Amino acid sequence: MADSDNEYASDDELKRGGKRTADGRSKQTKASWEDVKRSWDTVLETADSGLSIAEIREAEKRRRLLRDTTPLQRGIIRHLMLVLDMSFAMADKDLLPNRYRVVLDNAIGFVREYFEQNPISQLGIVGMRDGIAVRISDLSGNPAEHIEKLMQWSEQQDPQGNPSLQNALQMCRGALYQTPSHATREVLIIYGALVSIDPGDIHDTINDLVADRIRVSVVGLAGQVAICTELCKRTNNHGGNYSVAIDEVHLKELFFAATTPPVTRTPEQNTASLLMMGFPSRTLAPKDHVSYCACHAKPTREGYTCPRCGIKVCRLPIDCPICKLTLIQSTHLARSYHHLFPLKVFVEVPWSQASRSTACYSCLTPFPTGPRDTVAAAPAVLGGKSGAASKGGKQQDGGDQQKNPPKPELKGVSESGRYACQVCGNHFCIDCDVFAHETIHNCPGCQSDIREPEQNTAVAVPDGGPTPMMVDS
Repeated sequence: MADSDNEYASDDELKRGGKRTADGRSKQTKASWEDVKRSWDTVLETADSGLSIAEIREAEKRRRLLRDTTPLQRGIIRHLMLVLDMSFAMADKDLLPNRYRVVLDNAIGFVREYFEQNPISQLGIVGMRDGIAVRISDLSGNPAEHIEKLMQWSEQQDPQGNPSLQNALQMCRGALYQTPSHATREVLIIYGALVSIDPGDIHDTINDLVADRIRVSVVGLAGQVAICTELCKRTNNHGGNYSVAIDEVHLKELFFAATTPPVTRTPEQNTASLLMMGFPSRTLAPKDHVSYCACHAKPTREGYTCPRCGIKVCRLPIDCPICKLTLIQSTHLARSYHHLFPLKVFVEVPWSQASRSTACYSCLTPFPTGPRDTVAAAPAVLGGKSGAASKGGKQQDGGDQQKNPPKPELKGVSESGRYACQVCGNHFCIDCDVFAHETIHNCPGCQSDIREPEQNTAVAVPDGGPTPMMVDS
């Protein structure tokens, strides 16, 4: 009997667009529904709907920026242990394809964002499965190592067994116990189960965490658990940092909220102390001169030499393996300071002040010249009525003129599409507003400000010339 594998195409495949080649084999093509163009993604404001998709997206972007920008004392040198639930509960498919894959994907993005926002901090990853805690990656400042370990677990391991919250906390406590006192000690737990199989009394472990000044935050996936609430309250001075995600977008927001350093409120952490750091220069040896780095014991030509002991390391930031001196670059230190002095939130610009600018100061995108007009005909997907909209904002339907319903108010959204810096006063679009606050953490207008001091200056003239003219700047 001849082998007939890959020669049969089911009716479902043919309905989806599957075709047969000349030799009778089925040829897989993309299903028609995979290229659906959703009309509601491009819908504009209508006389009946009141809001456009563009405005809703703009409101979502502004919601992430509307936060308190009061300068507070924070620990910019952090030691964080990330605990991931890898038990049977992570196989649920309320988050597609399942909780396990979604959490691991967000964990990879969190590692990148964490070291982008905290370049002189360190991170370690622990997993909970089969009633024990497994160490995924050690506490270090190299994001590539953490991402590589997470990808290996994503490809080779599946969620199984029960979680053990106490074992995970004990492993994190052991990893953070030797960290210096000037750095923060934090634990972030992504918890998907409603049970915990612990070998002893977890309240004793909580007491040890409080004594060691280790802060614990929990992000739940299934529901609120009483022991997690008590854990967060006691380790955060009764402040609590326990949240439950309602969907995938909310989970990512709670995940990435941990990239901001916590506020130091305890008297022990508020005391100022000096920390010695080294700023080594990059060196490149000739081709015939290859030496081993002290951090990985690998032969390399390039590296950084410790200014105290002279040992070579291959990456920064890192603690010198010999003399324990913290080795960083000046750019790492500068990128950490934006948490201490956050950029002020840009304010909305009303139409009465919109005439000052015609385009974004940063990207030169043209601004709308007047209030946004309504579309003459509403799409059918919104149930809108077709008809011409008059200038007075009324719509004629069967000879009757009815006023438009009041437009819903979106918090933080500018009616003119302009957002002004509170310092330099320049106007920016919403995309530049988000980029300035989430990426560069500086105002482009303030950084390029070339205004002269507000004082009278004299213009120099040759000797014997007329009296100098006073210029009012």
